[in-house]
Amino acid sequence: MPLTTADKRGTFRKLHEEGCFVIPNPFDVGSAKALQHLGFKALASTSAGFAWTIGKADNRVTVDDVCDHLSALCAAVDVPVNADFEGGFAVKPDDVATNVARAVKTGVAGLSIEDSTGDKERPLFDANLAVERIEAARKAIDADRSGVLLTGRCEAFLWGVTDLKLVIERLQAYSAAGADCLYAPGIKTSADISAVVKAVHPKPVNLLVSAPVVSVDQAEELGVRRISVGGALARAAWAGFMKAAREMAEHGTFKELAQGYPGGELNKLFR
Repeated sequence: MPLTTADKRGTFRKLHEEGCFVIPNPFDVGSAKALQHLGFKALASTSAGFAWTIGKADNRVTVDDVCDHLSALCAAVDVPVNADFEGGFAVKPDDVATNVARAVKTGVAGLSIEDSTGDKERPLFDANLAVERIEAARKAIDADRSGVLLTGRCEAFLWGVTDLKLVIERLQAYSAAGADCLYAPGIKTSADISAVVKAVHPKPVNLLVSAPVVSVDQAEELGVRRISVGGALARAAWAGFMKAAREMAEHGTFKELAQGYPGGELNKLFR
């Protein structure tokens, strides 16, 4: 019997209770099914990876695009899906709440809300507004007792604001505002990771890993509960595609095509 949405949401919450798990980021239905086939317990969408599949830059997709994508992912797999829901596709808390309510209806088991503005001059929302946005997301999730797990993200390090004290204060505020999981993409050192984990304990922390800087075992030792890879898998796929296409365009040869994954194996996977 296929798992229900409620089953997936319950499973997702249990995954955050102990240990450390990898939540890889598929960029379309095919990659989601492949990751489920490999045995991953949960998946997470990637805003960048999805955007590239429809010929758009990251942060240039619409809430309609994303909700359709999330619905497709959730319907395609029997494991929980966490949504990279960017900044809620709105600024005002009430509008964030409206969009989060839409995301909940796609069947996701979790979703994250960022605090970045997209403005290099003022990269983060005012702290009070950022908290209000998390509170609004929490209320939207709880309105129908969906059980969706809310992740609060502080984007400071990704925007060059490498102030760990600021990051920790924001994550603690997001936790108090109702975030179930905390996430500061861009932190890399063991000291920074450990400091964040201790600061928001006992709530779980998501760690972004996009390069071989830490293993699952090492992350678990630091207290990390969840590891995601963002757009890294999508970039890896694009690397192979661009390398083979560039060889054809620039040299008129086809050597890189021999490196492709066997079509027969893919047909078996998607049978």
